[in-house]
Amino acid sequence: MNHAAIGPIAIHYPERAETNEELQRLFPDWDMDLIHDKTGIATRYIAAENECASDLGVTAAKKLFDRYNIDPASIDFLLFCTQTPDYPLPTTACLMQSRLGIPTSAGALDFNLGCSGFVYGLALADGLIRVGPVRRVLLITAETYSKYIDPTDRSLRTIFGDAGAATLIEAVERPTLSAFRYGTDGQGADTLIVSEGGARPVAEAIRPRHRKRWPSRLYMDGPSLIGFTVEQVPKLIDQILEAAGMSREDVDLYLLHQATKKMLEHLHQRLGMDTARMPLLLEDCGNTVSSTLPILIDELRRKGTLRPGAKSMLIGFGVGWSWAGCLWEETYRCDQRDLSSKS
Repeated sequence: MNHAAIGPIAIHYPERAETNEELQRLFPDWDMDLIHDKTGIATRYIAAENECASDLGVTAAKKLFDRYNIDPASIDFLLFCTQTPDYPLPTTACLMQSRLGIPTSAGALDFNLGCSGFVYGLALADGLIRVGPVRRVLLITAETYSKYIDPTDRSLRTIFGDAGAATLIEAVERPTLSAFRYGTDGQGADTLIVSEGGARPVAEAIRPRHRKRWPSRLYMDGPSLIGFTVEQVPKLIDQILEAAGMSREDVDLYLLHQATKKMLEHLHQRLGMDTARMPLLLEDCGNTVSSTLPILIDELRRKGTLRPGAKSMLIGFGVGWSWAGCLWEETYRCDQRDLSSKS
């Protein structure tokens, strides 16, 4: 039986970089030093008005193909994770298949998940490869949350950034991904939500948990999300370790969704874990939702922190509420293309 392995990754950001200094000039009453201390974010990339998540994802995929000499004809399945699709229908992945020149014999689907989406995508790719005849899956994660955020919204504009990531998932002979565990609690849907624009009538739509302070279409209840995360993520980690018969010390790195610095600090404290084993990487790009994990993996590979044989745990959590995690053994060996081509 074949199994899935994480191959090369390519990242693409929009052209416009929005810095804290720029926001300070626009909004002199915003305490950007305090905001930076809480979020850990100094810069976010913002999509242009006519630039969609699919555009970021397609560009990331083209970078992947060009940089690593990957023939689009070799892709057997395209998975696209986004919460900002081009249209309610058709499926955006179908449009991306055509734009990328992937064969019409390939499967393609969207799945609407946010911060846990990369791990779910790995599980879907692993399942597709196990049942065959799929051997190469292109997993694209891309988001443009900025289109849901009002410019005056201090709580959201300072956190979320737009980005796309393309990850090649390839068939190998032995497992590299294992002990997948998932969780869902729809009672937390009202803590991170865009309640307008779907088929549900506005009068029947889920209401934000608390009063909205800004006119953004996106609503976020940060304290409730922190509470959910601090409660569920340690349980998830223990469930994965128990399934694998491992202890926390057996895992080299814990790679968690990069929500905010404050969120990860709460988890550090709750888990009592060395911060070096739970890296933080969001200062220069912000919270990019489903792309935070591939961005983190790509950067750690580039720095030489992730080498073949390294045992990591991948954890995603957030909107839904949804959470997922797995164990991952690195098998990809970086070469000069990885080290000299920072996205």
